[in-house]
Amino acid sequence: MDLRKIKKLIDLLEESNLAEIEIKEGEESVRLSRIPTGVAVAAPAAALEVRSPVAAAAPMPMSSPTESATGGTAKPGADLPPGHVVRAPMVGTYYSAPAPDKPVFVSVGQQVKAGETLGIIEAMKMFNPIEADVGGTVVAILCESGQPIEFDQPLFVIG
Repeated sequence: MDLRKIKKLIDLLEESNLAEIEIKEGEESVRLSRIPTGVAVAAPAAALEVRSPVAAAAPMPMSSPTESATGGTAKPGADLPPGHVVRAPMVGTYYSAPAPDKPVFVSVGQQVKAGETLGIIEAMKMFNPIEADVGGTVVAILCESGQPIEFDQPLFVIG
């Protein structure tokens, strides 16, 4: 395969949101892939490595099965403050404001109504609003803007 074609494929991969390109021409094939910075990848020996010079972030504490079974209400004495816990409905990236130059949706101490937007989660280039399912006062915001979010991760506590 011609080196110029491979360079064009590399440019195409860099310009697009694709993670991988594989091209076959007859018996020749080229497979190009990129790994986003900070993502853990399974190595052939099944060991995990972080492909970033930045240290990996500390893992978020997982909720206990009994806490999840209580319908999202935190128990006093748990790691979370007492109140209703709003959890992430999906995996993605959390944002506290609609744009970097806009004010945040909510802050600690703010009164919210059921259905009011607390933040957004970006998943697959779609922005999904996270709405309060109860009314009350925002007691705690448990994540930072731009942070990766896991499914069922506690995001807010409303008292």
